[in-house]
Amino acid sequence: MSTNEPQLTQLVRGLLPSGAELVMINKPAELTAVYAADLNGDQVPEVTAVYRLNGELYLLVLQYRDGIWEVAENEKGPGYGVTLLTAAPIMKPGKNNLIVGWQIGSIWSKLSVYTYTQDGLIDIAPPDMSYSYIRVMDMPSPAGRDGITEIALWIHDTGNAYRVEVLRWKNGRFVPAPDVYQYYFPTVVRYYEQMTQQHSDYSFYWYYLADAQYRAGMPQEALASVDKALSFEHPYPSRERLLELERNIRQMLDIIGMPRVVGLFPASLKTTEGMKWGYINNRGKMEIRSLYDDARDFQENGLAIVGVNGKYGIIDISTNYVVQPVYNMISPFSERRAIVIDGQGFKLIDETGTVLTKRAYPFIANMQDGRSVFNVTNVGNGGTSRYGYLNSQGNEVISAQYEEANDFENGRAVVKIKDNEYALIGRDGRKLATYPYTYVGPHGDGLLAFKREAAGKYGYDGRAVVNTAEDYKSNYGVINKQGMFVVKPEYNDIRDLGDERLALGRAVDPEQPFLGSKYAIADWKGTVLSEFVYQDVSNFQDDLASVSDTKQTYFIDRSGKPAPGFPRFSGSGTLTLVQKDLIKAFIDQRLSYVNRDGVVIWQQNTVIPLKSPFLVKEEKYKPNPDYLVYYPQVEGMTDKAAQQMVNSKLKEMSQVKPIPGKLDYSYSGDFEVAFYKQNLLELELNGYHYPFGAAHGMPTKTYAIINLVNGHMYTLKDLFKPGSDYVKELSSIVGKQIKEDPQYSYVFPGSYTGIRPDQPFFVTENAIHLYFSPYEIAPYAAGFPTFTIPFVEIRDIINTDGEFWKSFKV
Repeated sequence: MSTNEPQLTQLVRGLLPSGAELVMINKPAELTAVYAADLNGDQVPEVTAVYRLNGELYLLVLQYRDGIWEVAENEKGPGYGVTLLTAAPIMKPGKNNLIVGWQIGSIWSKLSVYTYTQDGLIDIAPPDMSYSYIRVMDMPSPAGRDGITEIALWIHDTGNAYRVEVLRWKNGRFVPAPDVYQYYFPTVVRYYEQMTQQHSDYSFYWYYLADAQYRAGMPQEALASVDKALSFEHPYPSRERLLELERNIRQMLDIIGMPRVVGLFPASLKTTEGMKWGYINNRGKMEIRSLYDDARDFQENGLAIVGVNGKYGIIDISTNYVVQPVYNMISPFSERRAIVIDGQGFKLIDETGTVLTKRAYPFIANMQDGRSVFNVTNVGNGGTSRYGYLNSQGNEVISAQYEEANDFENGRAVVKIKDNEYALIGRDGRKLATYPYTYVGPHGDGLLAFKREAAGKYGYDGRAVVNTAEDYKSNYGVINKQGMFVVKPEYNDIRDLGDERLALGRAVDPEQPFLGSKYAIADWKGTVLSEFVYQDVSNFQDDLASVSDTKQTYFIDRSGKPAPGFPRFSGSGTLTLVQKDLIKAFIDQRLSYVNRDGVVIWQQNTVIPLKSPFLVKEEKYKPNPDYLVYYPQVEGMTDKAAQQMVNSKLKEMSQVKPIPGKLDYSYSGDFEVAFYKQNLLELELNGYHYPFGAAHGMPTKTYAIINLVNGHMYTLKDLFKPGSDYVKELSSIVGKQIKEDPQYSYVFPGSYTGIRPDQPFFVTENAIHLYFSPYEIAPYAAGFPTFTIPFVEIRDIINTDGEFWKSFKV
């Protein structure tokens, strides 16, 4: 028996109460609200209808018994009209449920799903189950149709945007049906593609398009749409919701085996031109040649920061420059924005390299929660420094008015107004709260660290790491949001590792806590999960953290114990799981990639070929966990005695020497080929000495300039004619550069008095370079002040017939 046959309508009208009229369903076509379907499973259809009487709606069910039709159910319904009257198997295959859409507003209907029982009709739909549009059908999953009908609800949000939910009955309630999303949501995608074409400047359509593409199993398209949605000044529904959607999309990419990132990984090679970087694939093949002086990871947007000749740019996977290498620094992208620094200052760029800020600033922080902290200095007001906030378009949306400013998180940030006055502000700069304290820390996890007095203790509004020590020693603990200690204040250091895990550090020497800590893993409740055996611990990512003890580096899981199924590495460093079966290992300052079986996919070379038969071989010296040196050894010299002498001197210059078992400092040394031409090999030997507890260590640098034929190692005087006053000549040139060249304005006034006869130096093809150690004539931050003097300027004093000159200038 079919619906809306004239005889059914006539039948129902004959049984309606006096004065009642049948309700009409207007969409998709005008129909009388009459429907026939078997509701009780007896193979005989029941006839259902909705009628209106005295302004009220009623649901009528007729049954055919003993040759006549009689009223089985007659109950009042909500609303003022009907948008749907049908039947389908909702609860189990083969048995229909009656489905009614009661119109309760111009674009709203209340959904009722009735099951027919001995006690009559029972509505199993929740009272708040409403829709604007609806689709009822048995949707196929990857396994096919199952005979159970799904319901797609289009729920109005704003404009012509609808939130779409696809539900099915399971375990006594309606739940999402994600296994049929890929069947139904392409329909939703097509709708929102039309909407974004018609209204490309409406952010909510882009959000719903991204959501539909994600549910339809189109993650790459969804990433592009969510990126567009995030580009708006006021993204819909919120930046936090969009970033959450983006994370879900990227998880989908991982699950279905599609690369989140490009699948290329930075790899370093030692060459005769120094350290060069390229990119390998997950099989260890060099896909992008070693062209760069520095190379960072490809980011999730398919872009990578590279360095060339002291400047930085950005490339794509085809090695095309999206940003030319013209900047002194480029930060990783955050929320599709990056910070660049050039001679003018800090600027904000987008992923096309377009500079968004209208001017350069003394400082800009990374984009966080749609805002970047910026700094300006008011020269006319005593050089006062103030902070404000930029939006993602590079506009100053909160003016520079604060003495201090923290990053936004969840739409809020802590700023310092003046001494003893801090405020919590919203994204528009409006004050949400003020605090009369000498210090208030960043907002996070519902917490604010504060000090009431300059010399007072810190307080917290929530769970936080605290230090109760009165002196230079540390007594760190963890309090919960009630202010109770969940970790007693007895540790030298505590780190929040994420994933509800902490690293608790005990001082290696309690009397000298600056010597460092040994760490154990604990949970947020304070339960210690491991022994105090870890020398270093990284943050958790994907349920794994990299740890080092005194001998090995390996992964641990959230239990604090070694993670099964992963290799261990001799030495200290960090591990990163960059793909499911690829581990990036930076161990003892050397990079390699291995699979989960421990098979090396790629590792940095230890031999630098020169012109045959010469080569430079890397050797490792690690007599102590805190002392590590990579030093060069030359091979291929005909004169083996000279070769032995050279190599002995290289070991000495590299600080390869007996080291005691326990140190109060750390030392690392390395080398690279700085210049190589004809018979001249120039090796740069670098070191870094760090006394434990110091503010910073002291870098060292020296050059071994070697004649590969006879083993002679040249000094500065060997370049010049005998009897020439090269010290006076070079001192004068350097002094003139300091006086006239603005780049040397950092030199301490009066500190330069000339060069020494044995002044540290190195040579390149066309110049000599003289340099000074940190603090010698300039601040530590200046590094090694270096002065370049072209050979043409000092040609008259160079011994062009000398062995040094001829070794590379024949």
